[in-house]
Amino acid sequence: MPFADELINGWTAESLTRAIRTAAPDAPLTALRAAGTRLEGLALRERADVLRDALLEDLPGDYTQFARVLRSARDTAPSFSGWLIWPVTSAAATKAVADGSDTAFDDAMSLMAELTGRLTAEFAIRTLLRHNLDRALDIVTGWTQSDDLDVRRLASEGTRSYLPWSVRVPELIARPGVTVSVLDALYQDPSEYVRRSVANHLNDLSRDHASLVVDTARRWSERPDANTASVIRHGLRTLVKRGDAGALSVLGFSADNASIEVDGPRLNRTRVPAGEAVELHATIRNVGDADARLAIDYIVHHRRANGGQTTKTFKLTTATLKPGQSVEVRRSHSFRPITTRRYYPGEHAISLQINGVATSPETFELLPPT
Repeated sequence: MPFADELINGWTAESLTRAIRTAAPDAPLTALRAAGTRLEGLALRERADVLRDALLEDLPGDYTQFARVLRSARDTAPSFSGWLIWPVTSAAATKAVADGSDTAFDDAMSLMAELTGRLTAEFAIRTLLRHNLDRALDIVTGWTQSDDLDVRRLASEGTRSYLPWSVRVPELIARPGVTVSVLDALYQDPSEYVRRSVANHLNDLSRDHASLVVDTARRWSERPDANTASVIRHGLRTLVKRGDAGALSVLGFSADNASIEVDGPRLNRTRVPAGEAVELHATIRNVGDADARLAIDYIVHHRRANGGQTTKTFKLTTATLKPGQSVEVRRSHSFRPITTRRYYPGEHAISLQINGVATSPETFELLPPT
């Protein structure tokens, strides 16, 4: 993934300044010109906020005037696209909320839909959702029928509970199911781009409302099209890693492992030098009289700084074993340092998870760096 300064940087500020100048040639745009020098060291959303605030400072009129300038820039400036759209749409949403009228709110929602194809308005729409969720969702529901796939995706992506890089909308989390009708309208969308957003939205909901997500996925599975199974699998991925029985059941996996015999996991070493890997190996055999459909994952029990443990689940494979059939699984798990996880020396462990049921953990020692 590109670094923040590769997405919103001084060049973005210059492009935005040029675009706005074509629509408002008499505006001095002093704040925008200076904003490009104040982005160093900031996270991506902070950079967008700096340009948003500069744009609001340079165009101090009411919402109607502001929106007119943006639409003029859209129609006349070739550079009015890409990452500069984030601060532009964010500024429009901020201006509409400050205006306080339903007319400004509705027009800002329309502007989100008009500009989302030039980057995405998924981040800016959060300001409007926070201000009046029900009014916004009424408009979003209409977007699900749009001929424009970017607008349909905005309906799903912009209303996610835990949209990355965005501000939270607490009411989305506090009101279970408020966006399910949006997902119902889009889970069979002809665009994979839209369906992927639906699956990610469903996965977001699973963090707080597992039973709602399982019920929704089960409904979809009863009236599927050619793509429904993949949408459901991706939307239930976190629940499957948690071993949620309902989610596993929707996907055809039984929590009853009585017919399964597991040899392992066995590890290739009991002491793992920092930065190296441990390999796990296991054999799983169906000793029952019927086919066994298995979702096979493994869990790493990481040592924490305080001496406790935290777990992370990793996908291995799925398999359907006939009576008497077995499958071998192998995986090398690296402890090479990465930016998203810090490894602490001491006792760790690995266990298998089959259809949501974990085996006894096999321990090993992660050695300190030399």
